[in-house]
Amino acid sequence: MNSMTGYGRASAEIDGRTLTVELKSVNHRFLDISLRMPRSFAFLEDDVRKWIGARLARGHVDLFASYRNLRNDAKTVTVDSALLKGYQQALSEVARLTGTPDQPSQMDFARLPDILLVTEAEEDQEALRELMKSALSQALDQMAEMRAREGASLREDILSRLAALEAYGERIALRNPDMVQAYQERLEKRLRELLEDRVDEQRLLQEVAIMADKSAIDEETVRLKSHIEQARDILGGTEPAGRKLDFLVQELNREVNTISSKSLDVPITQIVVSAKAEIEKIREQVQNIE
Repeated sequence: MNSMTGYGRASAEIDGRTLTVELKSVNHRFLDISLRMPRSFAFLEDDVRKWIGARLARGHVDLFASYRNLRNDAKTVTVDSALLKGYQQALSEVARLTGTPDQPSQMDFARLPDILLVTEAEEDQEALRELMKSALSQALDQMAEMRAREGASLREDILSRLAALEAYGERIALRNPDMVQAYQERLEKRLRELLEDRVDEQRLLQEVAIMADKSAIDEETVRLKSHIEQARDILGGTEPAGRKLDFLVQELNREVNTISSKSLDVPITQIVVSAKAEIEKIREQVQNIE
């Protein structure tokens, strides 16, 4: 199980070309990828998204890439001959009008605006592809390692909270028969106070049976335990677990809310409050899981 939060950074160098890739990921409902790459790598955008998608299932991922080409043929310098001739003619005219000697050096001409044109050579796309694959793969390895470490911590925390929730469920199940008995005693006492001991025992038993049926929570406690077991199975698996766990948390919350609405017992209500607090903590942790 992996967290959706992670970081990875790696560099690759091939034949005078160096690329550094930095990856950051945070929580997101789906896989959302944002790329910031040099223009020379724009042709690889679809491939980069596929390579990341093959390793990650969910999360917002930011990729930053910086590139240096130190090859001798990376850049070329050319002279704008037409512009140079224009400068020469203009400088000769300045010398004639001012009566000063016309003796500019090569460096003087080179310093004139736009005389020397520096252009980048066309990149070898196959070389850039291999460079990106190498750097990205290493960065993804780093990120995966970090996400796995955090995922292991999340798993342990959620398992401990599931154990606490299971204990609350068992306490509710044990308390349920006492709830019916307590209700019968309260009802009988109230009726005797109102009717001065002229209580119809048969009617009393009927009322208690109706209440017991309406407030029965056996099904809810059984389903609660089943959902907890399913969550444990998912946590022990190797597939992305976030969406499945998110669904199970909703089901856990539904069962506990139903128990709360049915129960007329104060101790059970108090246990439900504690159980809901654990479910909320589980829900918060599940939001971080891939």
